[in-house]
Amino acid sequence: MADPQPLLDDSSEPTQFSVRGRTTRVASLDVFRGLSVLLMMLVDYGGSIFPIIAHSPWNGIHLADFVMPFFLFIAGISLALVYKRVPRRGEATCKAVLRALKLFVLGILLQGGYFHGITSLTYGVDMERIRWLGILQRISIGYVVAALCEIWLPGRRWKEVGFFRSYYLHWFVAAFLLAIYSGLLYGLYVPDWQFEVPSLTSSLLPINYGTIYMVNCSVRGDLGPACNSAGMIDRYILGLHHMYQKPVFRNLKECITSASGQFSDNSPSWCLAPFDPEGILSSLTAAVSCIIGLQYGHILAYVQDHKGRLEIWLWFSVSFLILGLFMAFIGIPLNKSLYTVSYMLVTSAASGITFSALYLLIDVHGYRRLTSMLEWMGKHSLSIFVIVTSNLAVMAIQGFYWTAPENNLVSY
Repeated sequence: MADPQPLLDDSSEPTQFSVRGRTTRVASLDVFRGLSVLLMMLVDYGGSIFPIIAHSPWNGIHLADFVMPFFLFIAGISLALVYKRVPRRGEATCKAVLRALKLFVLGILLQGGYFHGITSLTYGVDMERIRWLGILQRISIGYVVAALCEIWLPGRRWKEVGFFRSYYLHWFVAAFLLAIYSGLLYGLYVPDWQFEVPSLTSSLLPINYGTIYMVNCSVRGDLGPACNSAGMIDRYILGLHHMYQKPVFRNLKECITSASGQFSDNSPSWCLAPFDPEGILSSLTAAVSCIIGLQYGHILAYVQDHKGRLEIWLWFSVSFLILGLFMAFIGIPLNKSLYTVSYMLVTSAASGITFSALYLLIDVHGYRRLTSMLEWMGKHSLSIFVIVTSNLAVMAIQGFYWTAPENNLVSY
């Protein structure tokens, strides 16, 4: 059995499917993987110049907010192809868990604070302040949940019983995760809490380090940056020092009160608090995104004609989009930091539509030359991700300068 391949995969082994008995490579899946990495690079380096493509400060969706769902969706599709046949479930489970663990540890190394950025060539992290969660860690969680569903909850012959009935246990797991998420998000009581800002958090904060800041909550079901239960769970389980110290909600108007982008003494205290956008509670709905991608992969693996695949994919995508927008309309906001159910549905729909368009362009009509660079990036996505996330590429370019180190291409 082939080794499972999540989204960020360096393997050159083709992911294959069958069309009328003929086995061929899913080039569109490689292209989609490469497109996701390209978008990640674009929003990381261009978001400071064009804020409209950077992550939304809280509610709403910008271009950057589609990247993580794309990652999870493609991981799910890949799993359906890799685990099309599982002769030994125990061995397959060990491989899936080991692969997820490797991704998790690599994520800690890349985003836990070990690398200090392009302004410092030093490295190392205080274990009392290491960040435990991040992009690769979230992918690993979604990957292992979907993999266990595929290994231990196999579908019946869906031509006989229908698609939903064939994989009803997968949908049950997804519904169960959403129920737990919703119950904790809206049901937990969030008391008042306090925090101390570490001295290395930011030079933009007009504060005296060591001061204790109080956040007044005493609410239940709040979805704002300060008093949501997702943040409370992370504070209790992970600890404030192990969470992301520069959350994107600091770009909200009520936090930034000057033209230079600095905080003032009038900013709410929660603007200075840490918050992890890849936290524990939101990982539940993120795992559902991976399970949805798994279902799209089932269609790719078992439907034998292009038209049938595209019709089912588009029906799924339109249904998710309508349901997600309806939830947003009735008051469940599109929020990436909380990974709300409406956000999960809308971004899953966008993932499905994007993949369908790429499949039609590349695998149906054969326009591979147009996307050859993206396909190459998709085949080497993990290497590119490591280089970009660790800033190794930027630091390497920065190492070539004129006369003085500050005269380099990165500075200009």
